[in-house]
Amino acid sequence: MADLHDELREPTEVGELDPPAARPGRHPGQSPPGAPAASATGTSDIPADLLPDLLTRAHALLAAHPVADGYSGLPRALRRLHWYDLELGEGAVDTDVPRLRRGHVGALFCALHLPDGLSGERAVSATLEQMDVVRTAVRAHPEALRLAQGAGQTADARNCGRTAVLLGPASAVALGDSPGILRCLHALGLKVLTLSGVSWAGEAGPTAFGEEMVREMNRLGVLADLSGASDATAARVLTVSRAPVVCARSGARALRPHPANLPDDLLRRLGVARGLCLVPLTAEQTGPSVRDVADHLDHVRALAGPECVGLSGTYDSGTTHPQDLADASCYPHLIAELLLRGWPEDHLTRLTWGNVQRVLRGADFAARAVQQRKQPSTARITELDG
Repeated sequence: MADLHDELREPTEVGELDPPAARPGRHPGQSPPGAPAASATGTSDIPADLLPDLLTRAHALLAAHPVADGYSGLPRALRRLHWYDLELGEGAVDTDVPRLRRGHVGALFCALHLPDGLSGERAVSATLEQMDVVRTAVRAHPEALRLAQGAGQTADARNCGRTAVLLGPASAVALGDSPGILRCLHALGLKVLTLSGVSWAGEAGPTAFGEEMVREMNRLGVLADLSGASDATAARVLTVSRAPVVCARSGARALRPHPANLPDDLLRRLGVARGLCLVPLTAEQTGPSVRDVADHLDHVRALAGPECVGLSGTYDSGTTHPQDLADASCYPHLIAELLLRGWPEDHLTRLTWGNVQRVLRGADFAARAVQQRKQPSTARITELDG
């Protein structure tokens, strides 16, 4: 197991920073039309005299409608530590209880993604070990964290003053091409599965077995994550899935040509299907400033609709974050920027909390409906894909 431990220590998501892509009709770093000039730091469009009031409004909004963070690399970060205390504050990670509280994070999706090259039993065991890391952390901090799997449990945790912790996204590689393993992982709490890195969800789109796996995910209530999936797979899954889908870490490709970002036509289709694009707070995917992240949120909202955009901190995942968004406590800075841009309160409350709850409810509803007419899948890849 020592060699597996070493493999999981290596972050695989760090990339070279691309130069910021210009928004159509606007130079990088230029304020949007009608907005006040950028602050002296260059990290936000918010002038110093407006910042205190905007931050006060942001904190008040988030106190009532906290952030549901769609992607956290905390499991892999904690795995490197022999001892930690998230309740008092843990300097070795970007996410601990004090920062979750300062950032008003009400729900946290803990990613179970794997280093490249793992497959078969090693991928399954590595995923199980990361699940155990999350469960251990939750047990060690019962006054702050609570495991959740659906919309009801997530809301209950928030109402009790805890941050709801959900398991996923996990890598489809961990399934070993087995719907039985999918059911076992779901029984342990898995809520989101990323459809990439497997033969049945490749560049040409999902195979017959891949579509059967999507239907089994619908039956269980496991959300399909299309970030990193090919455009063909994403388009087909949007058609096949009876539950909403998510893109757990995707910005707008029109603003920044990162492979995990979504093209405009797919953003529109996501909006029609009432899925959810969770925009990551990373310099690599969305740019080096709060302004850049807000540009992506504006773009996704315009194309997919205000009910189809959310947030992914991607903290502790080995990525570089924009200035003023360095850790899980920094969400008020982003909300203040959006308030400056004139986002209505109902759009902001959907962005932070409401849209994730809608998708979770949609997955739960679809699961109940599918279970009435579909038995657990016993499909084998060799039978369906030859």
